[in-house]
Amino acid sequence: MSDRISARFAALKNKKQSGLITFITASDPDFETSAKILAGLPKAGADIIELGMPFSDPMADGLAIQAANLRALKAGITLGKVLDLARGFRKQDHETPLILMGYYNPIMHFGVEKFLREAKTAGVDGLIIVDLPPEEDAEMLAPAMQAGLNFIRLVTPTSDAKRLPTVLKNASGFLYYVSITGITGSKKADAELVKKALTLLRQHTELPVAVGFGITSPAEAKEIAAFSDAIVVGSAIVSRIAANLDEKGRPKKTLAEDVLAFVGELAKAAHGK
Repeated sequence: MSDRISARFAALKNKKQSGLITFITASDPDFETSAKILAGLPKAGADIIELGMPFSDPMADGLAIQAANLRALKAGITLGKVLDLARGFRKQDHETPLILMGYYNPIMHFGVEKFLREAKTAGVDGLIIVDLPPEEDAEMLAPAMQAGLNFIRLVTPTSDAKRLPTVLKNASGFLYYVSITGITGSKKADAELVKKALTLLRQHTELPVAVGFGITSPAEAKEIAAFSDAIVVGSAIVSRIAANLDEKGRPKKTLAEDVLAFVGELAKAAHGK
């Protein structure tokens, strides 16, 4: 099992900081721009990176990430090219944890064993597969763990005390707490409700807990980071990418610079600076 994730959370804990986990969609708006943003994220302050695997029907995602998926697919992204992005990143950065996030359908068509083997050799540290519940662990979790990849669970506001043991069983890396009921980027997280939920959750697990789905600004990042092990920001970053496209959907020259500057603001907020 890769220890980059546990090492990063240990380092954050030692510095008494919450971490910043950033999400971008692979090849949004194109492969080259995506690779440039990916390479710049650690220096901008991202502690862990989630790289989205584009899919035509991202059911858990809001309009911003849906649009990013469509842009990436239009640009010709495939799961094989997503793994190429991961390989390129890992050649430059040997320490920042990299997680692939997405849906089971593209992996099933690619071939589970082939995907896991190539993901591991590409330097991927973990997986978040949104549409595979614990009842389907045999499909991905078991073989992923055998391949040495962390399998990160999503915990939601509807995961009650009866459901939690099932959700937490075999989870590794960290837990991703979904701070809202609904799709990504749809509404603001309620800090007090999230804080209460994390208090309960920590009675059932020693894994670090990251909070995502409702954090869109540095101010919100700072608020949630005060009591979480990490915050996850995706839709706001993806929206920043969209805002830097011209009328024909092509990236402006300043796109990567602007996106990474925004990540820098989020990182300062998450790290308490």
